[in-house]
Amino acid sequence: MATGIVCIGAQLKGFTLLATALFWLTVVFYVVLLVLTGWRLLSFRHQMSEDFHDPARAFGFFTFIAATNVLAASLVGTGHVVVAGVLLAVAVLAWLVLGYVIPWTSVLGMKRRPMLDTANGTWFIWVVASQSIAVVAAGLEPLYESQREWLAILAVLAWSVGVVLYAGCAVFVALRVMLYPLRPEHLDPPYWVAMGAVAITIVAGARIVEMKDAPMIDVTRDLVAGMSVVFWAFATWLIPVLVAAGFWRHLLHKIPLVYQPTLWSMVFPLGMYAVAGMYLGQANRLPVVEAIGAGWWWVALVAWTLVAVGMVRSIVRAVRAVPAGARAA
Repeated sequence: MATGIVCIGAQLKGFTLLATALFWLTVVFYVVLLVLTGWRLLSFRHQMSEDFHDPARAFGFFTFIAATNVLAASLVGTGHVVVAGVLLAVAVLAWLVLGYVIPWTSVLGMKRRPMLDTANGTWFIWVVASQSIAVVAAGLEPLYESQREWLAILAVLAWSVGVVLYAGCAVFVALRVMLYPLRPEHLDPPYWVAMGAVAITIVAGARIVEMKDAPMIDVTRDLVAGMSVVFWAFATWLIPVLVAAGFWRHLLHKIPLVYQPTLWSMVFPLGMYAVAGMYLGQANRLPVVEAIGAGWWWVALVAWTLVAVGMVRSIVRAVRAVPAGARAA
C-alpha cells in the first residue's frame, strides 16, 4: 500500500521512470504478501483464526482489500484497465464478506466486556478499504461505458459507507484513549491510519467529482465536493497532532525509533495525503491545495526511502543471525 501510493504520486507528478520502478515493486510486494498470507492460512490456521477473533488485530485483514485497490489504481493510471477491473471485482467481493465477518467475529462475538481497550489505529483500515473501492470504481467509470451507471453507484455507495465508518471508528478510538490508560507503547505507527483514512476519503471524493454525468453522481457531486474540502482541512489538522504524539512517544518516553513493519502504516498516510491534495486541487480548482499535495509527496518519498532502508537492514541482520549450518540446510 505504501509503495503503491507513492507510485501513484510519482505518476501524477510526471516522474515516469520512478513511477514504473515503484509500480513493479508494488506488484512484487503484493504477490509476496499474497503468497505468505496463503501459506499462513494453510500452515497456521489456528493462529489466523485467533486473529479474526481479536479486535486489536482483526481489522488488519482489510489491508488485503486496500492493497488490491491501490494496485488496481496504479494499473488504471498505466492503462491496464482489464486487470484493474478484475482486481476491483475481487476487492468488492472481499469487502462484502470481510465487512460483515470481521465485526461479527472480533467485536460482536467477543465474550469479554468491556472491550473498548482493544480499539486502535488499525480499525481505520476498514475505512481505507471502503474508500479504496470508491477510488477504483470512479477511475474505471469513464473507461467502461456500458457499466458507467453501476460503477457510479458503487463509487458513491462505498464512499458513503466509508464516511460513516470513519465517524464510528473515531468515536470508539477516542473513547479508548479517554477511558483507558494510554502508555507510550500503545501509540504506535498504525494510529497514522486515522489521517490516511481521511486522505483516501478525499481522493475518492475528488475522483467522484470528476466522474461523468450519471444519476447517482448528479445528485451527490456538490455534496461530495464540499465535504472533500472539509476532510482535507481535517487531515491537515491531524498531521501536527500525530507528529506531536511521535515526539511524546520517542523523545519524552525514550522508546527507540527502530524499524518495525508497522512503520509502513505511517508511510501510506503520508503518501495518501500528498495524492489527496493533488487530486482535490485538480478536481475543485484549488491550486494552493494542489501545490501542498505536490510538495508533500517529497515528504512521503523520503519516509518511504527511510523505512525501505530500515527493512533491508533488518532483513540482512536477520539472515546474518541465522547459523551457517541452518542456512545450508
